[in-house]
Formats: sequence, C-alpha cells, structure tokens
Amino acid sequence: MSSLDSLGGSALGGTLYGIGVGPGDARYLTLRAAALVKAVDVVAYFAKRGRRGNARRIVESLMAPGRAELCFEYPVTDEVPADSADYRDQIGAFYRETSDALARLLREGKSVGLLAEGDPFFYGSFMHMWCRLESDFPVEVVPGVTGMSGCWTRANLPITWGDDTLAVLPGTLDEQQLVDRLRRTDAAVIMKVGRNLGKVRRAVEAAGLLPRAVYVERGTMENERVLPLADCHDATGAYFAMVLIPGQGRRI
Repeated sequence: MSSLDSLGGSALGGTLYGIGVGPGDARYLTLRAAALVKAVDVVAYFAKRGRRGNARRIVESLMAPGRAELCFEYPVTDEVPADSADYRDQIGAFYRETSDALARLLREGKSVGLLAEGDPFFYGSFMHMWCRLESDFPVEVVPGVTGMSGCWTRANLPITWGDDTLAVLPGTLDEQQLVDRLRRTDAAVIMKVGRNLGKVRRAVEAAGLLPRAVYVERGTMENERVLPLADCHDATGAYFAMVLIPGQGRRI
C-alpha cells in the first residue's frame, strides 16, 4: 500500500491537485499534502523568473531524484503595478498558457500536483488555474496552513479574542482605504507589504493602531524577523512580510 492509499485514495491520472505547502517550514505540511507531493506524476509550481520558487523550496526534502517537475515563471511580479493594463495583459496571457500546459498533461492521464504557498484558496495563483480547469478535469484542493497563521504563531500573538472581527487587507490598497478599513475592525492582517511598507506604516499610525502592530518577515522561514512595526524603519519590506494587529476582545 502506498502512502497515498493509506490516506484514503490513490493518485488519479488526469487529476489536478492544488497542494497547500504552508507558510515556509516543511514541517507545517499536512500528511495529505506530503503524500501527494511524493505520489503525483508531475510536481508543478510557480516562481519568479530566474528563481526556484518558495513553494518548491519548501518541499525539497520530499522530492526524490528524477521526479518530473514543471516550473512556471511569472513574466512579472511586483515590478509593474498590479492595477496597470500592462500587468493584466502579461499575467492574463501567462495564466492562459499555464492552464493550457496543465490541460495537456491532464489529457494524457497524468496526475499533477500544483504547489501553492500557504493555502491554495487564499491569495494564490492556483485559483486562476482552478477557475480555468475545474469544469473540465477532476480537481482536488488540499488546504494548507496560511502564511498569516504561521506568522502570528511565530510572533506568539493571539490574533482574535471573544467577538473580535478580523480584517485581511492587501497592502496594495490606497492609503486612505487602509486607514478607513483599519478603523472599522478589531484585528487586522495586512498582506502584500513589500514595497508598500511605508504606506502601510503611515496608515496603521493614522488609524491609531501603531502601538499594537507587529511586523513579521519570512515567518517560519530562515532569516525570520519579528518586531514591533513602530521599531521597523525599513523603506521597503521583504516579499514575504506582513503586519499583524491583534484584537483586544473578551478575555475570561
């Protein structure tokens, strides 16, 4: 019996698996995710041009020599504004080409595990493949530990208490939008900080939340960094960085 069989099924030819690989440390993978990485015919993943890709790095210890792999390199990442026509055109064409490549493998009867950092259904590129392929092929989504969960755990920061509401905000929002939404929530996670760090810090301060805010960079990964946002004076943040603002709700 294979490791996949013992988890309630065997790899099915022609199936696309969206495999959540967690926030960075391979020990956060679920048993299902780890078994599929070992069992599928092809392991596929996204990466910045010229890089190996963080999702692929996470599963390194699970990859036997000679495994079939397929790397999809983004034509752009954060070099071009995400709301620009140029970005939409390039990424749209890239996603169409990528889904076509996956469809060819699935029609050949091969099982494909498409790796996703964190959880496949949370700000993931996998979702763009899911919406293009799920009506024509079997697709199984394997949930993963989200980056924000890994980060607030590593920061030793309970994020919500009692009836606290939690807002998950992209740092790419307009600065005043960030301020307005922060003022309307009890707890917040600000994703996609990176080059938006200065704007995010100003918005958090304007919302009166700077004393509670924590900056987490590369949570659960090597070179992890955790510090109060008020003490972080970097001009820009790392690609894998977020700001956490814990709630102060009911405690018993």
